Parts: sequence; structure tokens; C-alpha cells
Amino acid sequence: MVDYSPLWDTMRKRGITQYMMLQDKILDNHTLNRLKKNMNITLITLERICTYLDCTPNDVIRFTEHK
Repeated sequence: MVDYSPLWDTMRKRGITQYMMLQDKILDNHTLNRLKKNMNITLITLERICTYLDCTPNDVIRFTEHK
């Protein structure tokens, strides 16, 4: 299962808000909703997030066992 909780922690540490990512066109509302619901995103989106936050995929996503 996909878990984006590392993303929210990384954003908080860097002082980046969801609104900033929307304003800078890193994410759109649809993708932001997918992230909030721990749904899949594309690797291109993951790369865009990592570049924007200057981080690695491990700072954005982790995988957990299905429940």
C-alpha cells in the first residue's frame, strides 16, 4: 500500500504548503487529492515533487503492507 505521510513531513520541514505547490504548478487539485487519499501517482509527478522539494522519493513515499 502507498503511504504519502513522508511527503507531508518533508513539506512541513521545508516550510512548503499545499497551496504553494498548487500555485507553482507542481501539483493540480486532482493530484493533490490523490496524494491525500494515498492513491497512485505517476513517476513524472514523483520526480516533479522531489525536484521542487530537493529531496529523494523516500522523503515523499513509503510502501506498507496491505491491510
